[in-house]
Amino acid sequence: MAEFLLEYGLISLFIVSFGASTLLPLGSEWLLVALLLSGSQPGLSVLVATLGNSLGSGTNYLIGSWSSNWLTHKLLRIDNSQQQRAELWFKRFGSWSLLLAWLPIIGDPLCVIAGTLKTPITRFFLLVTTGKALRYLTVALLTLQGAEIFA
Repeated sequence: MAEFLLEYGLISLFIVSFGASTLLPLGSEWLLVALLLSGSQPGLSVLVATLGNSLGSGTNYLIGSWSSNWLTHKLLRIDNSQQQRAELWFKRFGSWSLLLAWLPIIGDPLCVIAGTLKTPITRFFLLVTTGKALRYLTVALLTLQGAEIFA
């Protein structure tokens, strides 16, 4: 499977990054690392991963704005405790909490809550994309520095 994903490079990275922020219990960082170590262009790889992951979060936003318990709980697998935790973060820090939409467990519910609360879509994407870009940029920089050290 990993060979297949590496063969399709940036297309695979976009799809896995999108899926990782929606329904699928995936992580996308490993594929970014693998692509970088196999010679993929760092800037473009970070851009593709960020775009895919941000658009996936946009799907969660839309589910929140068209909210139903079935979509939230069954489709996204967000339980009540995750939703309550995300609501507390959102109440405490407002839409700025969307900078943390990349975090496991709380990230998807934050995006759903943002949709439920009708956060302006431009603000949503600006904050979510910034946080996700910083995360992928950090992963890429650590990967490339590590590759230099161990080369």
